[in-house]
Amino acid sequence: MHARPIPSTSQPLPVVGCGTWLGFDVGSDPVALAQRGKVLDALFAAGGRVIDSSPMYGSAEQVVGELLGTRAAKEPAFVATKVWTSGKRAGIEQMERSMRLLGVERVDLMQVHNLVDTHEHLATLREWKAQGRVGYIGVTHYTSSAYADLEKVVRAEALDFVQFNYSVADREAEQRLLPLAQERGLAVLINLPFGGGKVLKALRGRRLPAWAAEIGCDTWNEVLLKFVLSQPAVTCVIPGTSRPEHMAANAKAGEGEIPPPAWWQDKVAAIVA
Repeated sequence: MHARPIPSTSQPLPVVGCGTWLGFDVGSDPVALAQRGKVLDALFAAGGRVIDSSPMYGSAEQVVGELLGTRAAKEPAFVATKVWTSGKRAGIEQMERSMRLLGVERVDLMQVHNLVDTHEHLATLREWKAQGRVGYIGVTHYTSSAYADLEKVVRAEALDFVQFNYSVADREAEQRLLPLAQERGLAVLINLPFGGGKVLKALRGRRLPAWAAEIGCDTWNEVLLKFVLSQPAVTCVIPGTSRPEHMAANAKAGEGEIPPPAWWQDKVAAIVA
């Protein structure tokens, strides 16, 4: 799998990771846990490392922590989670709980989820970063209606990462956020690369166009993710899944040729038609 550097440190990061919203909220169900373990196996087998979670995602942090703690092979995961509450003390307590659930003393990336009490939490995170409790800090959102607020924070704060939505069906981020992230030297995580599943649902049953083979794609998953990765500002895309075969298909998008944005100009209309 290709890797791209985190601008603030030049640390390479594999370009396809795994989101855990919905798919990893399975509690202690042994069958579901085993299947999610196979999802992570597929991620690591393909060279991926990024796992993104949040206290908002039910039991997902606990599930990720259990699965990482019981893996026989100890590939180094890049664990990202979030703080999603109001107030300094509540934020500290929530982040400490997340670390316990994830089974880590240091989180690779801690993000302020959906810009909730951003200024307060970033102050804490800068202290934690200086102490080595977190590796990187960032902010997130999942809808283009929040781009104006996200842009203000990105311009005003010293960050390492920004996370937001981008897909072939929602390209507004191309206008300001992606260029701004490059300008500010931020790593970019992309959520909802399938448009919350709507794009894949609309493509179900449709044959891949002939040009998909030109870039080594066997599935629509790969096509849609390669589209996202065509943007040079994107560091890593984090599609969520609960199925190992889908994780393997997603991860394959990070291999081989990733065409530049111009290559897609006459192909996007055919995808979203």
